[in-house]
Amino acid sequence: MTWIRVIIPAFNEEGSIARVIYDIPSHISEVIVVDNQSKDKTAQEAITAGATLLYEPKMGYGYACLRGLSYLKELEEPTDILVFLDGDYSDYPEEMDKIISPIIENNIDLVIGARVKSKREPGSMTFPQIFGNWLATRLMRLFFNSKFTDLGPFRAIKYTKLLALNMQDKTYGWTVEMQLKALKQNLTYTEVGIHYRNRIGESKVSGTVKGAVMAGVKILGWIFKYTFK
Repeated sequence: MTWIRVIIPAFNEEGSIARVIYDIPSHISEVIVVDNQSKDKTAQEAITAGATLLYEPKMGYGYACLRGLSYLKELEEPTDILVFLDGDYSDYPEEMDKIISPIIENNIDLVIGARVKSKREPGSMTFPQIFGNWLATRLMRLFFNSKFTDLGPFRAIKYTKLLALNMQDKTYGWTVEMQLKALKQNLTYTEVGIHYRNRIGESKVSGTVKGAVMAGVKILGWIFKYTFK
């Protein structure tokens, strides 16, 4: 049996979190929602939908992901593959098998769900997101000969490989840190084109000028840190 678990960081996602959970393939071993100080009914909706609920009082996407990892380390059952997914329903959870498949069938270490233009709903990505992804992936290509085209949060990775990356980022840089460390450690990786739609609710990052700027600074910071390390 392959144990596959999903971590969903969530902040004020009461209108979407249950839909995300219900659309996850039924063979997934466990769905873990990490409530990152939500002020609405995110926690109740997640529990009702059947997810394991964790709380992370420190605000930040990375903090929530790290809380999920600390939970996995306490389990007696193993975790073979770990999937990360946002709680805003912008991704299509039912496409999860497409992302997991290269790991199971081809022994790939890391798979990124790439939000390709042909599969994106109009308006689903803001200009700062599109430009930020373009710039970050171009820099990774320039400095590390990377073939990444996206920093999409919908991704799957072998659990043991993720632990070896020793993830540190607490906020906006989680995704790019993972990809940079994967490149540094010569992990095998690929991308799978996925559909992407307008999220339910307001974005906490790209929906604000401050969030977009802070995310951009953090992403570029990680890239230059690893370039000149």
